[in-house]
Amino acid sequence: MDQLKKYNSDKKPIWCPRCGDYGFLSALIKTFEELNIPPHETVLVSGIGCSGRTPAFIRTFGFHTAHGRVLPVATGVKLANPKLNVIGISGDGDGLAIGMGHFPHAVRRNVNMVYFILDNSIYGLTKGQSSPTTFPGQITKTNPYDTDGGVIDPVTIALASGAGFVARLYSAKIKQMLEIIPKALNYNGFALVHVISPCSVFNDTYSHFNNLVKAVPDDYEPVDKFEAMKLAASTDPVYTGIFYQEEKSTLDDRMEKVIQEKFDEKLDIIDLARQWSRQ
Repeated sequence: MDQLKKYNSDKKPIWCPRCGDYGFLSALIKTFEELNIPPHETVLVSGIGCSGRTPAFIRTFGFHTAHGRVLPVATGVKLANPKLNVIGISGDGDGLAIGMGHFPHAVRRNVNMVYFILDNSIYGLTKGQSSPTTFPGQITKTNPYDTDGGVIDPVTIALASGAGFVARLYSAKIKQMLEIIPKALNYNGFALVHVISPCSVFNDTYSHFNNLVKAVPDDYEPVDKFEAMKLAASTDPVYTGIFYQEEKSTLDDRMEKVIQEKFDEKLDIIDLARQWSRQ
């Protein structure tokens, strides 16, 4: 079977022309091809919004869950079958508004999964309302008088919550996505990848980010959390790349240890009961 046909479903993407999600989808499928990821061992969990359509376009198992509930569903999938490759996909509204309460807890538990937040800084599917990452000063259908406050940054939140792998990408920079997405998928633990993915209809920010996006310095080492926060918080330039990486015990590793210990305890009790029955 042709590799692209192996991962492309029979559903064609129906995003608007020039939507940033096309670039991300292309990079994700090419990464699957490069890593030869088994489709039957992979689950994509998405929420509501433009990004929520993603599982329909990839030949893997998929779960299009309720608004903001990507992380608890993905956590359940991973605990039910730790051998699966679990990938969560949210938008900025789905992941950082109604789903925000789940975010730091999935991070602190260190669920072994990759969480992509496709950020277009607008509610695109519902036609242009403000989101948690809408720029200050931007007029939207729900903010006609510029009364919104600051912007939520998922990268600094992930860092503050203790994530072991934190990165930011720009959907127009395919080469960098192809370099970093494989590293995120191979990471053992919770990997947060913030993807700047402009909406071409309700919030076309390509010209803005084309002038501002810059890769982290070549000599930067992603080992200092406070330095990572400084780079992540920069707005001019907007840095992309891996901000932080460290190895930590994962939720499914800890759960497996508990299960094994309890299983061994049960065997000890059974063995003791057999000894008693022989007396």
